[in-house]
Amino acid sequence: MDTFCDRLHHLQAHIAETAIRYGRAPEEIRLLAVSKTHPVERVREAIDCGQRAFGENYVQEMAEKARALADLEVEWHFIGPIQSNKTRLIAELSGWVHSVDREKIARRLSEQRPAGAPPIQTCLQVNVSGEESKSGADPADLPALAQAVAGLPGLELRGLMAIPAATDDAALQRQAFARVRELMEDLQRRGHRLDTLSMGMSNDLEAAIAEGATIVRVGTALFGARQKPTGK
Repeated sequence: MDTFCDRLHHLQAHIAETAIRYGRAPEEIRLLAVSKTHPVERVREAIDCGQRAFGENYVQEMAEKARALADLEVEWHFIGPIQSNKTRLIAELSGWVHSVDREKIARRLSEQRPAGAPPIQTCLQVNVSGEESKSGADPADLPALAQAVAGLPGLELRGLMAIPAATDDAALQRQAFARVRELMEDLQRRGHRLDTLSMGMSNDLEAAIAEGATIVRVGTALFGARQKPTGK
């Protein structure tokens, strides 16, 4: 039976091989282990295998894990939809937030970031597929949102995050991720110093890497099927 360390090393090798195949350097791509709904014991096991960056979708669950693992070096990434009444914990605990899609949320995170803490590394979530059920800013609204976020203390704007419509068609996957890359390039031309594309999950990370992903968010391939959420 394979262990978490086996799965982690296999995934790291797969990411590196994919990067090389598309002419990229493996070190350009970070692996974010999506630990949402999995118990703290599994996260501790992952840390023992050398993984340090973990993605969580539910605020209370992230807080519980952060308290339980306070003795260890962990980088928490919040990747889920953000409700206005949940921003304080996110601002206090997160090193990264991938899912800012409204100026109101960005301002609350900025105001609630503890004094003396380093800036939250921030990605704007874009709804690149236009799905009503998905969070994310409309692509047309990105320039104004980026301008607003870039000026806020306590936040450092790093790039874009997207969760395109699910498909098994590799060409369609690449098309969606290429659109995200193009949107970031447009923001760069407008003067924003961005370097992060948070895109690609267990089923589409090859297409994401091909189109420039710098962070891939992987849960199922590492932890197995999701468990019932412990809190929101």
